Amino acid sequence: MNKKLLMLEKLTADGSVDPFHWYALALEYRNLERHDEALQTFTTLRTRSGDYVPMYLMCGQMLDKLARKDEAREWYEAGIVAAKKKGDSHAAGELEGALGAL
Repeated sequence: MNKKLLMLEKLTADGSVDPFHWYALALEYRNLERHDEALQTFTTLRTRSGDYVPMYLMCGQMLDKLARKDEAREWYEAGIVAAKKKGDSHAAGELEGALGAL
């Protein structure tokens, strides 16, 4: 099995509060096309660390690819709000571009 996946699953199962661990796990699931687990992990991350801006674009892109446009739109819109709240105009621009392309 994938050593990176096992390590990330262990870190998060052991209660890691580092948002990057959750983000990396969600991306690993996404890369393995385990979309339900990826979405669940992105959602957990959003609940725990809603200000972790990169997750919004990555989850939105995954949902868009799966033709789940309404869900993708919701993630992009929430990400724009989070990015603007953090003063991250670059991320907000990327998210607005992705939203416009839906």
